Amino acid sequence: MDTRITRPNPSDREVDWNKNKVLLSKTDTKGTILYANEDFIDVSGYDEFELIGQPHNIIRHPDMPKVIFKFLWDSIKASNNIHAIIKNMSKTGRYYWVITDFKIIADSDGQIVGYFGTRKSVPEDIIIKFIEPLYKKLLHIEEASGMLASEEYLIGFLEERKKTYMEYIDHLVATGKDDKNKISKGLFNGLFEKKEVPKKK
Repeated sequence: MDTRITRPNPSDREVDWNKNKVLLSKTDTKGTILYANEDFIDVSGYDEFELIGQPHNIIRHPDMPKVIFKFLWDSIKASNNIHAIIKNMSKTGRYYWVITDFKIIADSDGQIVGYFGTRKSVPEDIIIKFIEPLYKKLLHIEEASGMLASEEYLIGFLEERKKTYMEYIDHLVATGKDDKNKISKGLFNGLFEKKEVPKKK
């Protein structure tokens, strides 16, 4: 039996959902959905049986740059929890923006056995002013020059702000501002703290 789900065409309309709700899901180490709460199911537009056993990218929106997911997977595979702002796509093709916190599930030996995702809504002005323009630029770079070029651009973008990706997200949510050249005292360890970009000679 063919269990593949047909992907919808993207719509420019947003899902009409209660943004006070928290969307939860659990996946295995390969990103296969093992559990989704009722709110996750409602907002996604899929039936529960259509989600369970499917790869989590069933709700991935084509407007999302691949480099953001690379950072997510690099972080959680290194046993670091992370959160990110993500645009998802429902079964109808409509979109919904969430800030997703990914936590690692480990067994008694410390081996990663899965991941737990908690999603909340993001203020619309933050998406319009900051996230959409950044993600569109990253996506265009990926399409023209590949993901490595997109990654290097994002590293430079964050270095200019002296923030990690998570510090940048936290700062946007807390202040509604993108302050360049100001050091953030973020509470979270991010992805770029130990990565150095070689100086041009």
